[in-house]
Amino acid sequence: MASSAFAIQHAWSGSDDVAWAEAGGGAPLLLGGWWMSHLIHDMEYVPIRRFVGELVRHRRVIRMDAPGSGLTRSDTAPADMTRHLDALRAVLDAAGTERVTLLAGSSGCPVAIEFSARHPDRVDRLILSGAYLRGADIAAEDDRAALVELVRRSWGVGGRIMSDVFYPEATPEQHAAFLHHQRMSGPGEAAAAALAGVYGLDARGAASGVAAPTVVLHRRGDRAIPLALGMATARAVPGARLEVLDGTAHHPWHGDSAAVLRHALAFAGVDPSRMGNLAQHDGADVDPDSPITARERIVLQLVAQGFTDGQIAAELFLSVHTVHRHVANARRKLGVPSRAAAAAWVTAHPSG
Repeated sequence: MASSAFAIQHAWSGSDDVAWAEAGGGAPLLLGGWWMSHLIHDMEYVPIRRFVGELVRHRRVIRMDAPGSGLTRSDTAPADMTRHLDALRAVLDAAGTERVTLLAGSSGCPVAIEFSARHPDRVDRLILSGAYLRGADIAAEDDRAALVELVRRSWGVGGRIMSDVFYPEATPEQHAAFLHHQRMSGPGEAAAAALAGVYGLDARGAASGVAAPTVVLHRRGDRAIPLALGMATARAVPGARLEVLDGTAHHPWHGDSAAVLRHALAFAGVDPSRMGNLAQHDGADVDPDSPITARERIVLQLVAQGFTDGQIAAELFLSVHTVHRHVANARRKLGVPSRAAAAAWVTAHPSG
């Protein structure tokens, strides 16, 4: 592996200053998609960091924040596909990459399909995870509008609903970590605008024009994007292979992440004998070297941001008493005299 550090860079697309980063060496693989991303906070979330770390062991991994998301500087969220395509092209140009394997997930799949059809000379392989062709097919119109409005008005409640859909088998600790990660990715207004954009994507007309070898990975029990939509995607893309995996988690780094990595890396051309032991890292979302638990770390991160115990309780769907207990337990483990000192420790020792 050439490098494990992701340095943030920006590429001008003509309408957005697109944030991107890269690490690793070898053949380039661009990891994109998902509703909300944040190049920094994503790598603070243990499941994503471990998933990306496995990819970086084998490929030069390029990551990006789509227009309207994360560190990309945008005036507004995209209303159509064009700005997403321009952003992807700008990142590949800035990275000096002529051809790339696209590993796209969820809302990144229609964008990747459209880009592959329009720019066949730039896409070597296409790997789609939790795919769909048209956002309007995800849910009924009234349900889509209601969820967008709920996220806009109450990001905490809306995020909890989405957490249950994206990650139905998560433990309470895993739900808390995922909720915190969602909230760190952006404010409710930005999340609602991005969600509305997801529902507006439509790559049905482009699918038949994809020439790159394509695999569609889809979990059998995915509640966010039903398997039927992944099957329809595989039928629409010429020669695409559908691989149905067990599980219910929508994001590839949750649930049996090792299975997703094995299929994706093999399709990207990595010799399975070189993959080693791809442990299932969904894990308790815990840093094994940390003296405090994931939940205690999240609580202290919010303390460091100035949240009161009542606000932390509301943020994580806990009682105030439970928040007090997490802070007290963390102070005891760290051997520090105050909550401020515990919060300072977390700030000085990011999860690694």
